[in-house]
Amino acid sequence: MTGPDGSGGLPAAPAAGPPDAPVTLLIADDDEVTRSGLRTLLSAQPGITVVGEAADGVEAVERARSLRPDVVLMDVRMPRRNGIEATRLLLAGPAGPPKVVVITTFENDGYVTAALGAGASGFVLKRLPVRQIAEAVRVVAAGEAVLFPAALGRMVAARPLGSAQALPRAALTGREEEVLRLMATGLSNPEIAESLTVSLETVKTHVGNVLTKLGAQNRTHAVVIAYESGLVVPGFAG
Repeated sequence: MTGPDGSGGLPAAPAAGPPDAPVTLLIADDDEVTRSGLRTLLSAQPGITVVGEAADGVEAVERARSLRPDVVLMDVRMPRRNGIEATRLLLAGPAGPPKVVVITTFENDGYVTAALGAGASGFVLKRLPVRQIAEAVRVVAAGEAVLFPAALGRMVAARPLGSAQALPRAALTGREEEVLRLMATGLSNPEIAESLTVSLETVKTHVGNVLTKLGAQNRTHAVVIAYESGLVVPGFAG
């Protein structure tokens, strides 16, 4: 499967739980028609249960904390509190916060990059087929990230987040930089292991070291830092 910009696809999602434990989802969007449509369509997808809705960023945080969904599908431009601030508050909250997937109309929306920097696990476009949005929700719930590298690279180039010095200070090893570059192309851990001819456990160790050294909240945030630092440039293909 290719991403919305033709740059890469979603990684294969490991099981998020047993068959009787679907991914629970909260949908936050200020447009009632969009929100209702997403709820109807995503509720019909296998392995997903929509447990609630929110009409703005304040309600999104409140409902996420009360309902404790696995994933929040978060619009960016909402009243009272935008999706960026809502994401930051959620992920800085009590232990076990939900994963956040940003959903937006425009893939070059600079706000999305800021949301990724705030800790969102990825982003999807509202124009994508619902099965791809559902797959993104399942992938993120399973601990992977949803990355479309070319689109992310364009956004970072257009709206840097100001952490360009993070990578030089991180003192990554040569192998860790290599793993980070491969992460930036959208490869999953098993695909990185195959590319480098190493074990999956070795890749997981390298990824963990990268996140720790960069102070990144997740894989997506690490990739944003990689673009900002110049380790990866827009259009880099691996």
